[in-house]
Amino acid sequence: MPNTAHFRFPAEPRAAHRNPPPAVALSTNRTTKEACSMDYSVALVTGASRGIGAAIAAALIAEGLVVHALARDAAALAALADVLGPNLKPLPADVRDISGIAAALGDIALDVLVNNAGGVASVRPLQSQTPDETAETIALNLTAPLHLMQIVLPGMVRRGRGHIFNLTSTVASAVFPGTTAYAAAKAGLSQAGRVIRHDLAGSGVRLTEIAPGRVETEFYLRAFDGNREGLRESMYTHQRALRPEDIARVLVAALKLPDHVDIAEMIVSPSEQAPGGHTFPMLAETPSKTP
Repeated sequence: MPNTAHFRFPAEPRAAHRNPPPAVALSTNRTTKEACSMDYSVALVTGASRGIGAAIAAALIAEGLVVHALARDAAALAALADVLGPNLKPLPADVRDISGIAAALGDIALDVLVNNAGGVASVRPLQSQTPDETAETIALNLTAPLHLMQIVLPGMVRRGRGHIFNLTSTVASAVFPGTTAYAAAKAGLSQAGRVIRHDLAGSGVRLTEIAPGRVETEFYLRAFDGNREGLRESMYTHQRALRPEDIARVLVAALKLPDHVDIAEMIVSPSEQAPGGHTFPMLAETPSKTP
């Protein structure tokens, strides 16, 4: 895949060079065009009440941004605001309610959009799903992000700056049984991002896709039928996963790059997971929680 960065945590040690290359002198005299983009001030993060979305909201606030946090769970958003402070602006809404979201945002000039909200109506073979389940999955993971980009892009292009992050998944390019609609939606959002990126060329607006591998959240636990604790044991206890904060750190790192540097796509996976795949070794003991 062109222009794709693969990140795995923790980083593997590299062998020392036999003949180390000469040091590169780094200039601190940046032009205005090369300025760091963290003078951004306002972001919209969807799916922000828990998991990856909440971690991203916290990381952006730590960098000084005001974050409009969108999610359906108003109580969870209020609790998050109590923790993160006044720069967290709760926006309780369904991500599919595009007209309502547009009205709530009004004339707010958004610098950053994080399309993180998503969901899987069920994890079963397509023939075992209902048409409503398929439609819901497509609406959450593809239609809603496209519509949100339609809301924010005109202002970003007019101002000549902005950064959109689309959170996809490794299922967009690798097979995970029972996720037909989800995989199709994430693959569609991935390809849409490539087209939009071409349409935005020269506009000053960047679009970065982040495709996480296995992250320890409630996402799949809510989607699978059956014993949640048994599923947690099989998915996370003996297979090291990323934490939401890992994805947030990667996003902030991309956001802080100079304006002339564009990261198109990133696959972020645990060290034990083959990038873009779903094969994990079973660990002999519960993995330690790295700081």
